[in-house]
Amino acid sequence: MTTTSVLRRSPSNLIGGSWTEIPGDAIVSTMPAHPDRVVWSGTPHADAVGQAVAAARSAIREWADWPIERRIAVLRRFQEIAKAKSEDLGGLISDETGKALWESKAEAGLIAGKVDITLEEGIHSGRQRVSAFDFQLNDTKNASCHFHPHGVMAVVGPFNFPAHLPNGHIVPALLMGNTIVFKPSDKTPAVGQMLAEMFDEALCAEGAPDGVFNLVQGAVSESAALCSHPDVNGVLFTGSWGVGRRIMEANLDYPGKIIALEMGGNNPAIVMPSADLYQAVVESVRCAFNTTGQRCTSTRRLIVHEDVADRVIPAVIKAASNLLVGDPRADEPVFMGPIISQQARDATFAFEKKLEVGGGRVLLESTGLPGREGWYVTPSVVEVDRFSRDSDDCGCDEELFGPLLRVCTVSSFDEAMEQANATRYGLSASLFSASEDQQQAFLAHAHAGCRNINCGTAGASSKLAFGGLGWSGNHRPAGAFSLDYCAYPVATMTETGDACMIPTGMRVEGDWVG
Repeated sequence: MTTTSVLRRSPSNLIGGSWTEIPGDAIVSTMPAHPDRVVWSGTPHADAVGQAVAAARSAIREWADWPIERRIAVLRRFQEIAKAKSEDLGGLISDETGKALWESKAEAGLIAGKVDITLEEGIHSGRQRVSAFDFQLNDTKNASCHFHPHGVMAVVGPFNFPAHLPNGHIVPALLMGNTIVFKPSDKTPAVGQMLAEMFDEALCAEGAPDGVFNLVQGAVSESAALCSHPDVNGVLFTGSWGVGRRIMEANLDYPGKIIALEMGGNNPAIVMPSADLYQAVVESVRCAFNTTGQRCTSTRRLIVHEDVADRVIPAVIKAASNLLVGDPRADEPVFMGPIISQQARDATFAFEKKLEVGGGRVLLESTGLPGREGWYVTPSVVEVDRFSRDSDDCGCDEELFGPLLRVCTVSSFDEAMEQANATRYGLSASLFSASEDQQQAFLAHAHAGCRNINCGTAGASSKLAFGGLGWSGNHRPAGAFSLDYCAYPVATMTETGDACMIPTGMRVEGDWVG
């Protein structure tokens, strides 16, 4: 049984304005809640990456030369299409990822909103930072700065937010005049194709040149070929640190290629005695387990001051054990659905066991749902003594993409900060405290690109920067700052008079040139 009726086409690539069917079963996505139900099935073409890059390159000049108002018209048309198809897209996201339907619908609703955020003008907008400017250097010489597209941008999408995160790269890249080759996750090819269909519809309706947007389905080999292709001018990637590292290694000989990486996190939340403890428990549990723990910003480590540990930790365990886990499309309220695959579920169980063998104390054991098909996994809470950047024991600095939260207790704020920063990642961190001094110290010294006060680690605003430090990113934040890596500045000086500087030791006579 397939569930891709919301797609306009059978499984396909889009290259140079033409859709090409790719029948077969080399890549098969199934519903995590019902693994016997196929969502999408196709076999990638080995030469598709090169063809897509060539098509994108052939469209660069015409697309970049379009007045920005015409490119904006394409994005506004896309916005209308995304609004009209939001319900269908939300259902498809839920089917293919296993995310609860309410959460999938929320993701689908973000697609159209990204257009408004990207096009917003004003002092806090991204467009302000990539807008041309000029000034007078002297009486006869003008100076100006203009922003130009990089060229062909490879967008490599993740499975956890298969529409929202790629869209967050694509919309600003198109606005600035770049062309796109999009490679969705092989776990969510149907959502990737639906996103591509919407962009293609908008581009065709506005008369854009063929090749502005290209879709290439595939897995590891296609991603590697695309990210290392010499005619790709930028790689916009969301995924794991290991893959991000390979992308950087593959492009050592291309220093001019823009690489924007968002690579996950081992995110801490600190709870101090002055905090609103109810708020801290709600936010920590929500952010540890929503999306079945499959967010880059999920709370992975909870650091609790010893004075309130006997109140906070039992409450976290009770709240986690009462989360409703079930079918994403169930009629009754469901907090989280299944994890993406059997391999991901097995990895969650194995990591919990590893922590226990390493000295961790399992306070809430992760299990499946007896009698239910699907890759269900319940929340896990494991207590550890300390966290460490590089240890192999239960405090190890590892990111598990699943619903497992580790907790530890500390005796001071300084110790809490040391434990929070005991990671090579640096995406998101939270502090729950009413102390302004502690808040300011946290904002100054937390090792994270997103530093939150009295709210959880997960749930970033698209109107702010979104990116991390260390193993979490390479200082190319997305969100409202995505426009910054979609164009480069060109400096120009224009002499309007006959001035020319004769330096010491130089002699040129006017009659030498007649």
